[in-house]
Amino acid sequence: VQLQASGGGSVQPGDSLRLSCGVSGPTFRSIAMSWFRQAPGKEREFVASIPWFGGTTRYADSVKGRFIISRDKSKNTVYLQMNSLQPEDTAVYYCAAGPLSDSPESYTYWGRGTQVTVSS
Repeated sequence: VQLQASGGGSVQPGDSLRLSCGVSGPTFRSIAMSWFRQAPGKEREFVASIPWFGGTTRYADSVKGRFIISRDKSKNTVYLQMNSLQPEDTAVYYCAAGPLSDSPESYTYWGRGTQVTVSS
C-alpha cells in the first residue's frame, strides 16, 4: 500500500485547509484510513479515522466538530477537511492505512507528512 498526502500550508487562525491522501496498492480495500499529526517535541497523535468501506468515523476530542474525514472510493483518496484552525493544530499531518485504531503503532503503512502551520 502506498500513500501520498498533500494539501498542507500556512494559514491564519480561523482559516480552513483540506488535506488529501491518495491510496494505491492491492490491499487497501480491506483496511481503514486514518490521519495522525505530530507537533514539534510531541508524540504522534490520532486525529481521525474512517473505514474504507464506510461506517463510523472517529475523531480526537481536540478536533471534533471542526475536522471532517471522508473518502472518495472512485478516486482512491481520503480527505481531511480542517475548519476553524487554531495555532495548536500546527503539526505535520500523516495519513496511515491499517486497522481501525487510535494507536499509531497499529499502522503499517504511512504517507509522507504534510506540514500545517497556523499562525497570525
